[in-house]
Amino acid sequence: MGNRAYNFNAGPAALPLEVLQRAQEEFVDFKGIGMSIMEISHRSSEYEQVHNETQELLKRIFGIPAGYQILFLQGGASSQFAMIPMNFLRAGQVGSYVLTGAWAEKAVQEAALFGEVAVVASSKEQKFMKIPDLSGLSLPANSSYLHVTSNETIEGAQFQSYPETGNVPLIADMSSDILSRPVDVSKFSMIYAGAQKNLGPSGVTVAIIKDDLLQDLPKTIPTMLRYETHSKNNSLYNTPPAYSIYMVNLVLKWIEEQGGLTVIEKNNIEKSGLIYSAIDNSNGFYRGPVDLGSRSTMNITFRLQDEELEKKFIKETEQQVFVGLKGHRSVGGLRASTYNAVPYTSCKALAEFMTDFQQRNS
Repeated sequence: MGNRAYNFNAGPAALPLEVLQRAQEEFVDFKGIGMSIMEISHRSSEYEQVHNETQELLKRIFGIPAGYQILFLQGGASSQFAMIPMNFLRAGQVGSYVLTGAWAEKAVQEAALFGEVAVVASSKEQKFMKIPDLSGLSLPANSSYLHVTSNETIEGAQFQSYPETGNVPLIADMSSDILSRPVDVSKFSMIYAGAQKNLGPSGVTVAIIKDDLLQDLPKTIPTMLRYETHSKNNSLYNTPPAYSIYMVNLVLKWIEEQGGLTVIEKNNIEKSGLIYSAIDNSNGFYRGPVDLGSRSTMNITFRLQDEELEKKFIKETEQQVFVGLKGHRSVGGLRASTYNAVPYTSCKALAEFMTDFQQRNS
């Protein structure tokens, strides 16, 4: 389809064209049942097959070992910021957090509403332009868990490796880089992600939780905010976001068709490398503020010499059907989000535009 925009939106974000076309084919009549999947009961055999298959696909693609449960939740990652301390932060214990950007800050703020919080490492003094060195990380002895944000969508900094936490459960918000590369899931007690960047459309949040983390949860938590509720009912206690889960199913099948996460990671490095090369070879015309060792392959942030030139850049890109390149309102600048579904051709076109724009404005 030649009229597709170059979509660099940060989320909701690009979906694979093949997935959209498959969904379009099945939209009115899902597998010959005479109804859309949006119209059928979540208790029907047709929907339950999609629901369970999606869990199995994620286990296989992400290499999730035995002893973990996959939950389909609602409320986005932002709801998890509160649910995690509600369920896991016990009296007399501390929720430990690594502060790496705007989303990590929001997680800390929510946790502080429910109990004691310790920021055990932070890059705030560096304006979140790098991931803190966690090689010598020391955690409070009474830590309930350590929470990290694997990729900061706004600032563009990403963990390249994860800390060793011993007996302290490691929890990660992977909303903006889940399934962008292979990860040793066994290092984590919980991984969660809003779907609207690498998994599918908005509306569903995926939580991968180790079984032992779900033991002896407080009974005073409201029913819908208790992980145990969703675990015991296969995420079907209430009506799930059925269509969003169906779309996640199609995205997971697409990832397998690409060759799995090793191929996806290779593609993401190549795609982001095109844009980083345009920045690094510009003799200072473009500036990439994030430390080289913390650069994200998902969210590439950069600046120009002044805001007027950045406005001109945005105006011209919009005229050429580039979408989503304005930086987050809280930090300004420019940002290209190059999630799994953003094709190589889009990144190549942006890199070529950047070079041309530099030549015309130097």
